[in-house]
Amino acid sequence: MSIETILEQIAATPNTSDATNLRGLVAVLRPKRASQFNVATERIHALCHLLHSQPHYAEALRNYLVCVVSARKTMHLFSDTGITLTTGFWSAGWQRLLFKILPPLVNDDYLRDVFGTIFNHVDDYVWINGVDEAVWLELIQMLGFRVREVQSKSDGILGELLSALQVLSYRISAIGLESELVRNHPAIERYESPFLRQNDEINEYVKEFAAWLQDHSLEHRDAQHIEVLLTQCEEVVIKIRRTAATQGVSVSLTRLLLSVTQSIARLRKLLTLIEASDKEQILRTGFGLFKELVYADNRKYSLADLARSHTDLITLQVTEHAGRSGEHYVADNRREWFAMLRSASGAGFVVGFMALIKILMSKLPLAPFGFAFLFSLNYSAGFMLVHIIHCTIATKQPAMTAALIAKSLDQNKRNLDDLCELVVQVIRTQFIAIIGNVAIAMPTAYLLAVAWAGVTGSNFIDADKARHLLQDINPVASLSLFHAAIAGVCLFLSGLISGYYDNKASYNNIPARLMQLPSMNWLFGTARWKRITDYIGNNLGALAGNFFFGIMLGSIGQIGVFLGLPIDIRHITFSSANFAFALVGLDYQLSWQTWVISLVGIALIGIVNLTVSFALALYVAMRSRNVSFQQSRALLAMLGKRFIQRGREFFFPPKESV
Repeated sequence: MSIETILEQIAATPNTSDATNLRGLVAVLRPKRASQFNVATERIHALCHLLHSQPHYAEALRNYLVCVVSARKTMHLFSDTGITLTTGFWSAGWQRLLFKILPPLVNDDYLRDVFGTIFNHVDDYVWINGVDEAVWLELIQMLGFRVREVQSKSDGILGELLSALQVLSYRISAIGLESELVRNHPAIERYESPFLRQNDEINEYVKEFAAWLQDHSLEHRDAQHIEVLLTQCEEVVIKIRRTAATQGVSVSLTRLLLSVTQSIARLRKLLTLIEASDKEQILRTGFGLFKELVYADNRKYSLADLARSHTDLITLQVTEHAGRSGEHYVADNRREWFAMLRSASGAGFVVGFMALIKILMSKLPLAPFGFAFLFSLNYSAGFMLVHIIHCTIATKQPAMTAALIAKSLDQNKRNLDDLCELVVQVIRTQFIAIIGNVAIAMPTAYLLAVAWAGVTGSNFIDADKARHLLQDINPVASLSLFHAAIAGVCLFLSGLISGYYDNKASYNNIPARLMQLPSMNWLFGTARWKRITDYIGNNLGALAGNFFFGIMLGSIGQIGVFLGLPIDIRHITFSSANFAFALVGLDYQLSWQTWVISLVGIALIGIVNLTVSFALALYVAMRSRNVSFQQSRALLAMLGKRFIQRGREFFFPPKESV
């Protein structure tokens, strides 16, 4: 159907509020692909040409649009669309999922529902935003709207705007009274709350403006005082967000802050539409609101948008905690470098025993669930022990150091020298940590295998098991690198879990609440229990991250067995220990080719472990801070020049930093 045909139909049916022709007009303007902005622009120009050459079409379309809007309740479109409501995160997610499958019933009496049927493609916002704003404004000018005449159409549209103002104002007031908001900013209770005062001011404003509509000789207050109060509300929100950096945050608090921020922004737009006398300002503000409403309606069932909007503060805090942990994984000088070597060596020693225990467990006659439980127990207990004795698993570092680099990017966007130095420090610290892990895990496993043979008179593993262990680390004849990537994802997730529980311990005041338990104070004594709770508060994230990391490593392989999928994990430190077990199990009868392939395989497994976990962690950390680094080539060039001139510093700290 052509544009002219639709315009003829509109002209032939004056004073109708049926939206069918409007849906048809939007369908004709809509390009086949949302990215075809030039096609949409050409079609809008064609519509403008018709309206210009046939003035009766412009008049008919203008009257038709006014009838479609004024015949329906518009308040909910302005007050609800694009505003996060008070439903919880999980209930909102479940509702969106159900509505994706079976959309809600469309009520023709509400413009919000009809609006969704007009712009019913999920990517309509793409081409609407892609067309230059001047083109849209030209179309609006062609229609010849007279703003005050449209507003006074039975005073319906303007009355709906005033009602939407009040709804938004009441919502802001209700959020200002939420206990979680008060808890994070107690001053709201000590002083007169701007959240409540703005509602009083809005109600008086609406009352006086409604009276002015009836009698223009009356005066009505302007919106300046309302703007002051809204600014004060925003200042409270900013203070709460800053407080969250030290006290933590929750999904529910994020939802409240998001809702009040969106409501304030929408309220301002509506005030501008009501207050503005300049037609150009009204058109631009109204069109900006229109684009916002189209986007919100198109994305109203998006689970990804829901998760992103409700977890932005938590993601920032998780990566912030990880970044603070990352500072402990960067060696600035030789003393710290050697300290990292000792710490990693201790972890390598523990991993040697963990690898031994896992192989012993694998000999038991158990179902996959039994193996998953025992393997997870072994990994979790071992990793937690490594943390308790202040040792370091090298592959745990990238998730922490990536957050630190993202923080540095955010704070020093133009200082490439400092960033380059930080990257060099991270690389050499990571290098020595891997050396410490592997250089001790391998001989520890070797000595354990030799001791086992000396005590029992037989090798710890038979030849078939030894060949199987070598096959597992062969990068050509097995899926070892794919499995190493899975382990890298687990490492990344464990970093997020660590940050999440650090945030949880801070936000929920876990140490202070534990101190309130009379039974624990009686059992351990107040002083000792205080030390325990302080330790939990400072280390809950690390312990939880190690615990869940162990569960992931211990269960993924068995899940693969259960589902018949080729999924498993490969970790550089455990792979090096398994190589030592295989060496003894085959009585040292390895060809030089097997030596080379196995050692190269171990190195590649480590590289994949580190690369995957670092890349994912850096991506999330940068997204959480809304940081985009545009100088990556310059940084890489600087690192390359640094490597050529002072390549030793990528592996060993310089003497002058002693």
